Amino acid sequence: MNWSRAAIVVAALAGSLPAAAAAVEVTVSASPITQFGDSHIDEPAGSLIFRGGIALVSQDDTFGGLSSLTMTGPDQQAVFVSDRGNFVSGRLAYDDAGRLFGFIGTRVEPMRNSKGDVLPRQYAKDAEAVDTVYRDGVPAAVRVGFEHLTRVADFALTDAVPGGAAREVTIPDWLSDLRTNESLEALCIAPAASPVAGSTLLLAEEALDEAGNHRGWLLGQNDKGPMSYQDSPVVSPTDCAFLPNGDLLVLERGVSMLNFVMNLRRVPAAEVRPDHLMVGELLLSAAGGTIDNMESLAVHTTPDGELRILIGSDNNFNDWQRTLLLEFALPAL
Repeated sequence: MNWSRAAIVVAALAGSLPAAAAAVEVTVSASPITQFGDSHIDEPAGSLIFRGGIALVSQDDTFGGLSSLTMTGPDQQAVFVSDRGNFVSGRLAYDDAGRLFGFIGTRVEPMRNSKGDVLPRQYAKDAEAVDTVYRDGVPAAVRVGFEHLTRVADFALTDAVPGGAAREVTIPDWLSDLRTNESLEALCIAPAASPVAGSTLLLAEEALDEAGNHRGWLLGQNDKGPMSYQDSPVVSPTDCAFLPNGDLLVLERGVSMLNFVMNLRRVPAAEVRPDHLMVGELLLSAAGGTIDNMESLAVHTTPDGELRILIGSDNNFNDWQRTLLLEFALPAL
């Protein structure tokens, strides 16, 4: 997370506060977002259609720092991972018009290590990426990527809520040797329609190859090995998600002229393969007050059957930042 030196210091201090040792239920309030830049609800925004959003607030200091998002159940159940090593689970609530209006039934639970103990220090807690592992078509676990103490681990799902002891996932040495807050930032698992179905894509924020592009890796049985993602000025990859057809979405985030900047790019399914440079088509770009520190990306189907893209922000537990959850639709796949 390289958006400003001062903000990193503040975030690090906030993240050093102790997390609760057990799960807690928290109340989260949501206010509607009806405009994205010049776009109102159901109007085009870049190559997408803006479907609205919410700004989330809680009086409980365990809520915040939401770094990545994944869907874990059939009833809009969702899980965030946070900078303090917590799972933040709940359900996305929609009204009869298909508008997102809340995040309800919210529960915050600390992540645990492979021995089942709560992660002992902030250096080990900085979760930045998450996706859902499916077995026989059913959500079975979440796969989490961490920076600082860079690693990947799986956590079992029970009633769409992750928990229990971590099961470490082997990653390449070059990645685990990166012990900074600019290492593993994005993780996503390829769907059945992808040429690399079942493989886990890992993308680094600031680890660059000899050509100056972001280093990546595919973890898989048949499709595995190095890959890269084209670097862009100002922004770096901060999350990824696959569309059902196998195309890859990459969320990019940065800071320019003291304003947050966000891009969303789409990489064709055939371009997601080992030993290849991925170049994404720009779908959406924004800066300034329309957005915040956008870090979360997920794809899901709403109760009315529409495929949507969720983009969320990490407030780093700062009062001067917001926790936003914005929703967009693709005109066509």
